[in-house]
Amino acid sequence: MDEVDEILASWKQELPQLDASPLGSLSRISRLARHLDRARSEAFETQDLELWEFDVLAALRRHGSPYELSPGELVHETLSTSGAMTNRVNRLVARGLVVREQNAQDRRGVLVRLTSEGRRRVQVALSELLDFERELLATISPADREQLADLLRELLAPFERS
Repeated sequence: MDEVDEILASWKQELPQLDASPLGSLSRISRLARHLDRARSEAFETQDLELWEFDVLAALRRHGSPYELSPGELVHETLSTSGAMTNRVNRLVARGLVVREQNAQDRRGVLVRLTSEGRRRVQVALSELLDFERELLATISPADREQLADLLRELLAPFERS
């Protein structure tokens, strides 16, 4: 029995007419997300990165050389807003982790490019994060990990399509 089971039992007692069963899965996902955010924050602290900084740097890094994207592409990749992205890019430029460059294909546009320091920090932070996540997932079998990923993909799909 975990805390979510206790929450479900309380709702069943207080509002027995309601089917609170969706909370069994989705509250656990929500609580796990909060725990993961805390653990990720700790992993990124070694590289002096915030969660949002890692998200932007990782989006640039995983797109390969020359590690650049437009601000609009970064908004899409990080599920943020354009106003937030402008602020984030400004802060990352000030820290020397990215630079803004004129887009050669669109003179009105800019590209955000990862600096060598930004690339170094995101790679170290990613390595530390993956070590932690491997350890966390080691508690379940490889087959269960694959099934979990498949089920979560199904739950996420409607949000990703919109």
